[in-house]
Amino acid sequence: MATKIRLARHGHKDYAYYHIVVADSRAPRDGKFIERIGSYNPNLNPAMIDLNFERAMYWVGVGAQPTDTVRHILSVEGVMLMKHLKGGVAKGAFNEEEAQRRFNAWKAQKDAKNGKISQEEANKKIEAAKKLHAQEVEANKAKAEAVAAKRKAAAEALAAAAQEAAQEAAAAEAEANGEAPAEEAKAE
Repeated sequence: MATKIRLARHGHKDYAYYHIVVADSRAPRDGKFIERIGSYNPNLNPAMIDLNFERAMYWVGVGAQPTDTVRHILSVEGVMLMKHLKGGVAKGAFNEEEAQRRFNAWKAQKDAKNGKISQEEANKKIEAAKKLHAQEVEANKAKAEAVAAKRKAAAEALAAAAQEAAQEAAAAEAEANGEAPAEEAKAE
């Protein structure tokens, strides 16, 4: 039986995620499989890969052929490097401890690189958030000044209307009492 390590699609339209499965090459893409060895979600940034390293090593070791995408995923996770190193041990080029040391050195270098990239992305996000916050503060200040000016104008208009109403009320009261308004008295 020819076995393949491939992706089985799950999820819904426009949001696919995949199970990494070992299946007979004649089985349908999302059909019957022998074993599920991991999952892959390309929708996240960075893409999330969850892989059972030991089982992936076993299946690659017994001859299961990964598809191109799965081969890349296995390379990123180090399965293909470990297979290569085990081949070197089998040929007698170096011993098992040397192979493990080389793999650990590669893994540490990869983790350091990913940590540096993650830190740079986090710093970029922080800077963008600070910039956005500063813009919001400036916009809020401008809006507060506009509201204060509008309230001041409304208060002045209200005070002028109140003063005018008070003058009209005084004039009406004076006229009702039979007195001449102050302006007419000055003119006479």
